[in-house]
Amino acid sequence: MSYTTIELEILERKAVLTLNRPQAMNAMDIMMMQELADCLEKLHQEPDVQVLIVKGEGRVFSAGGDIKMMLSANEAIDFEATMSYITRFTKAYYTLPMLTIAQIHGAAAGLALSLALASDVIVAEESSKLAMNFIGIGLVPDGGGHFFMKERLGVAKAKQLIWEGKVMEAQEAFAQGLIDYAVSDGASAATVDQIVGKVLASPIAAMLATKQILHAEKLPELERILQAEASAQAKMRATKDHQEGITAFVEKRQPNFIGQ
Repeated sequence: MSYTTIELEILERKAVLTLNRPQAMNAMDIMMMQELADCLEKLHQEPDVQVLIVKGEGRVFSAGGDIKMMLSANEAIDFEATMSYITRFTKAYYTLPMLTIAQIHGAAAGLALSLALASDVIVAEESSKLAMNFIGIGLVPDGGGHFFMKERLGVAKAKQLIWEGKVMEAQEAFAQGLIDYAVSDGASAATVDQIVGKVLASPIAAMLATKQILHAEKLPELERILQAEASAQAKMRATKDHQEGITAFVEKRQPNFIGQ
């Protein structure tokens, strides 16, 4: 499998998926979203792979959705395709018959944090910046962000963090229960290797059966939330607050939201 914005390496029972747009902080443009959808769907046809690691090339895991893409001249077409790809890769990732591990360094924001939260295990380096920061540009989380935040934190705390759009370092995220391991800077790869070694030396077939049982029960809810997120996102993109949020981001200033 050959891709432009991601890389996939399969090493017997383990695979490594790398987000690979380092010049853009691995921001997810429409090509990366499509390639993630294609790649994760094809991974369902790799029965020998039992563990998948997702990481980012360069300085960060991923800055999230590509803001420049949101300013595209073909906005209507891009939006419809974008939400379709997000739905595809989120469902494909959540239903993988593999143990999935997010290996975070630098930053994981917005859609990238949604992807990370969909993982079975999340490892983040202590200086990583984690943020479900859609609110800063007048949007709601997508990529199942509502679902995964709720699953890890409960409804009340998920609402608070989504509404606040707070940027957290790994220790705070760990204390909140948002991630599973907060490790020293530069130690994420070694920690993930240790986890993979332990898992592959375990009766992983039983572990994956438990994952399938629990995720199958929750899949219809995730599908409903993905549909609701796409609908809400379409409405939010038409608001004055979203346009102000995007403009302020590009101009590197504080937005002036008016609630419309």
